[in-house]
Amino acid sequence: MEAGFKISKLGTIATHAGQEPEQWRSRAVVPPISLSTTFAQSAPAELYAGYDYSRSGNPTREVFERCVAAVEGAKYGFAFASGLAATTTILHALKDGDQVLCMDDVYGGTNRLMNRVFVPNGVKVKMVDCSDPGNLSAAMNDKVKIVWVETPTNPTLKLVDIRACVQIVRKYKDVIFVVDNTFMSPCFQRPLDLGADISMHSVSKYINGHSDVIMGLLLTNDDKLAKTLGFLQNSVGAIPSPFDCYLANRGLKTLHLRMQRHAENALQVAKFLENHPQVDKVRYPGLESHPQYELYKKQCLGGSGMVTFWMKGDLQAAKKFISACKVFTLAESLGGFESLIELPSLMTHASVPPDERKALDISDSLIRLSVGVEDCEDLINDLENAFKAC
Repeated sequence: MEAGFKISKLGTIATHAGQEPEQWRSRAVVPPISLSTTFAQSAPAELYAGYDYSRSGNPTREVFERCVAAVEGAKYGFAFASGLAATTTILHALKDGDQVLCMDDVYGGTNRLMNRVFVPNGVKVKMVDCSDPGNLSAAMNDKVKIVWVETPTNPTLKLVDIRACVQIVRKYKDVIFVVDNTFMSPCFQRPLDLGADISMHSVSKYINGHSDVIMGLLLTNDDKLAKTLGFLQNSVGAIPSPFDCYLANRGLKTLHLRMQRHAENALQVAKFLENHPQVDKVRYPGLESHPQYELYKKQCLGGSGMVTFWMKGDLQAAKKFISACKVFTLAESLGGFESLIELPSLMTHASVPPDERKALDISDSLIRLSVGVEDCEDLINDLENAFKAC
C-alpha cells in the first residue's frame, strides 16, 4: 500500500492492514508462516527486526494482531491460545481482595473460570444484570477493578448499554471495563468507540469463521493498559501458534462478507420461529419484538447469526427436535460458516449452577442457534421438518 494512502472501509482494512508485501524479502502477497521458535541476533541482546523468542513475539502473530486491531479501530491487539486464555490473562492483573463485577448471563466457561478458579484464590466476583445500568451503579464500589460484560449475552441475547455503563464506571478510579464482543464481531459492534477499555473476542467464532482454530483476542486503545497486557501475554505465555494465526488472518479477510450473510439468514430464521406455533418466544436483537430493540439500533450495525428460542414442551421435546435437524449440526461453539444447534442447559452452560440457570431463564427448552451461511430456505425447511417430528 502506497505511503500516505488511507483506507477506511472494513473490508478493505481486513484485506490490507498489516499485510504489506514490502515487509518480506520475497514480497509475498500472502504473509508467510514463521514457525521458528527462536531468532538469530546481530550481537548479544541486539535483535534483528525485534524478535528473539516466539512466545515474546512472532512475525505471523504480529501480522494478525495488527490487522484485527485495525479492523476494530484499536491501537493494540494481543492474541492468545483461546478465549479463556485471554480472559485468564486479564484476570491475572488482579490481586487478593480485588473485585470483579460480571454480567450475570455470560458464557458458561467465563462463569466457571471466575467463580471456581479465581474466587478460591482470593478474587471476589459478583454477578450483576448489567442490562439495567442501575444494577451496575448499585454494585460499584472502590474495590471493583474489572467490570466484565457480554452484549449480546450468551445465551439469552440480552443487550448492555455500553456507553451508559462506561459513564458509571468512570466515576471510580482504575477500573477496567471489558466487553466480550464475540457475538457481534468488529463488523456489527465497536465497544472501544463507545468507551470500553478492552474489547475481547473468542477468535474461534466469527473472526476466524471456519471452526478450525481455537484462539482469543484482546484489543485496546489505552497505552498503559497495552503495556500491561503485553507484559502478561509474554509472562503468562498463553499464546497461539503461528499456524493458527495464519488461519485466523486468512479468515479475517472474509469477515465482512460472512457477517452480512449470517445476519440476513438469522433474521429470516428468527422471523420464522417467531410465528411458529410450537415456539414460546424468540430472542434476536434484530427483531422489533426484542425488549431492547431501540438499544440495538443505537449501538449495533447488524444482528450477527445468533438466535435463541424457547420451545413449547419439556426437555424430551427439545432433545427430539434437535435430533431431527439435518442441516443444523448438534455441536457446541458458534460463528463458523456452518449452522449449529445446541441445548445450553446440558452443553455450553451445564457448569452454571441450576439455580442460576433458572434465574437466567436458561431452561431445558431454550435452544441456541448459530445460523450459518447456507441457503436460508434449506435452513428454514430443516427447522420445519424438525418441528413436524416432535
